[in-house]
Amino acid sequence: MIKVGILGAAGYTGGELIRLLIHHPDVEIVFANSESNAGNRFSDVHEGLIGDTDLCFTSDMPFDKVDVVFFCFGHGKSEAFLKEHEIPANVKIIDLAQDFRIKGNHDYVYGLPETHRDAIKACQHLANPGCFATCVQLGLLPLAKAGLLTADISVNAITGSTGAGQKPTSTTHFSWRNDNMSVYKLFTHQHLHEICQTLNELRPEGTPHVVDTLDEGYEAEGITVDFIPYRGDFARGIFCTEVVKLPKAADKDAIVKLFKDFYADAAFTHYCDSAIDLKQVVGTNKGLVHVDVFGRNIVVTSMIDNLLKGAVGQAVQNMNLMFGIDEKAGLNLKAIAF
Repeated sequence: MIKVGILGAAGYTGGELIRLLIHHPDVEIVFANSESNAGNRFSDVHEGLIGDTDLCFTSDMPFDKVDVVFFCFGHGKSEAFLKEHEIPANVKIIDLAQDFRIKGNHDYVYGLPETHRDAIKACQHLANPGCFATCVQLGLLPLAKAGLLTADISVNAITGSTGAGQKPTSTTHFSWRNDNMSVYKLFTHQHLHEICQTLNELRPEGTPHVVDTLDEGYEAEGITVDFIPYRGDFARGIFCTEVVKLPKAADKDAIVKLFKDFYADAAFTHYCDSAIDLKQVVGTNKGLVHVDVFGRNIVVTSMIDNLLKGAVGQAVQNMNLMFGIDEKAGLNLKAIAF
């Protein structure tokens, strides 16, 4: 059995992770840490777990008794936590925050299985991708690898309210979010860093560099991902459209084959011949992708559940790879039928 510890276990991602792991055939939850909820049952906070488990939150962090620890912190807290606490070298870390997603002075592997599978299998420390970043990348990876990203890329994506976390804010409480829609972080969303990093890793030599417009001293020498995120009036899921312009008219059959070949061996990402909708992925670890071609314009639709394939579902998928077990273990989740 894989012995698991969870930090930041009282939030949305912590609750979803517990929901998956208590039913995982190869996992035992050793501890789920929450200082403010220590002694309370998981189901006192995550009410959907009523009847599923009698386990309780704890203020303890017995790292010597686990094989892997999940960081379900807010962004910026993982790095700070590691400066103040020592985790044994033999304990694997899966960080759901953005602290280690960009290459730097650390050994964390970027955990997108569709592109980094071999590195994930061999790694000790993993940085789980962001939700928007996962959805956007799934729509662009085949085109990047084929060298077809040669002009600025237009991306529009709408996310559910759970993407903003559990603590209510002026833009997440029901009376504001319901029957409403709004733009935020226009062209400046933090997930652009990791999106550009992966696209540049895949692009063939001689094709344009994808410029990260968030970098200090940015100069527009290369192509950009022009990303407009939206807040939606639903709880979970991300619906994304990407427009890629080619120098000449595209052959739709060739583009579709490109996507089908790229995702042929992917455990959870699937190409769909017909148009896709959000209810096909909500509640699952699936990523669905569809392509339309209009002359020189390739229009890609991609979608995921932001809490699952965009967060803890992908984290469990990565854990499975890191421990050499069935990649789909604990993730046999069904979508809402209607």
